[in-house]
Amino acid sequence: MRIIDRYILRQFVQTFLICFLSLTGLYIVFGAFTNLDSFLELAEEHQEGVAAVIASYYAYQSLFFFDQTAGMLALISAMFTITWLQRHNEMVALMAAGIPRVRAAMPVILAAASIAVLATVNREWIMPRCRNELTREPTDLMGKGAQRLEPRFDERTDVLIRGNATYANQRRIGKPTFLLPPALSRHGNQIIADNAFYRPPEKGRPGGYLFKGVEQPKDVASLPSLFLGQRPVIITPHDADWLEPDQCFVASDVTFELLTEGLSFASTAQLISGLRNPSLGFGPPVRVEIHSRIVQPFLDVTLLFLGLPLVLTRENRNVFFAIGLCALVVTMFVLVTLGFQALGTNCLISPHLAAWAPLLIFVPLAVGMAGSMWK
Repeated sequence: MRIIDRYILRQFVQTFLICFLSLTGLYIVFGAFTNLDSFLELAEEHQEGVAAVIASYYAYQSLFFFDQTAGMLALISAMFTITWLQRHNEMVALMAAGIPRVRAAMPVILAAASIAVLATVNREWIMPRCRNELTREPTDLMGKGAQRLEPRFDERTDVLIRGNATYANQRRIGKPTFLLPPALSRHGNQIIADNAFYRPPEKGRPGGYLFKGVEQPKDVASLPSLFLGQRPVIITPHDADWLEPDQCFVASDVTFELLTEGLSFASTAQLISGLRNPSLGFGPPVRVEIHSRIVQPFLDVTLLFLGLPLVLTRENRNVFFAIGLCALVVTMFVLVTLGFQALGTNCLISPHLAAWAPLLIFVPLAVGMAGSMWK
């Protein structure tokens, strides 16, 4: 790598880090002071300093912040770096030496593409392994607070999973009322209990929800288990010695995390797996998300080639003008992308078209604009 390449690359990296750390710092300061009581409570329980608790929480949240801002910040950094070179006549000197504009901008292009790759690694590998930390609310860092439960069908068994609230720290549903389909309503059309705890599959037992303090059906210990085909769905103490008299077990492939978090922060592989899970009713929104994950790195690079020619071919030296152009390009790009995704989510267009349409629109435009960079 030449000295000038290292110089331009250093300018880009410095700009990117300054922008990212500045925005992340504002996000942390605002969030920390807004939820200071929760951080103080958690610090007291764990006997740690409040600064360490805040740092631990926002270290994970910064992964999500990076995912949301990487493409935009890469474009801002690239445009600022090129404008800075032109402002100090360094671009003129490079062109006088016979170096084309695109060659001078190559370190910036490669660095921005590397950030797109890094964002993909973060999205597909790092964030899915930190889902528990990323889904914590600042007002309930210990997971003790009650969260509203949105009713969800188990599409395989047609059981409607309902309850008053969920508690993440115990994987518990408070006052569950599972509505049963006709095929499983031999003992009544619903199961009501004090609590239901999610239990993963183990030792030949299916995964599902362990009901404690069963109120309905009455005298559940004397009732036989219910099956769909050869697969048990409602297991009672009558056929399972591992259940107590006031307990029963409802087998379900809808895990507690899927019930409460959906597929937020899941990898693309997990999204595809969830789509194929017969117990889950994920439809167009998840299909749009899967295609959008595949397209996102290409969209980030396309955004770069939409904005970079605006400053690289105009010999512009005004930093604020570059920032204004960048804001305009990003706003237009984001609005079009979100608009197509909304159309796909609401079944107005196909999910794959919703994700790929922005690329089909902006790539020809970016190619046309980038042609002047070769001069």
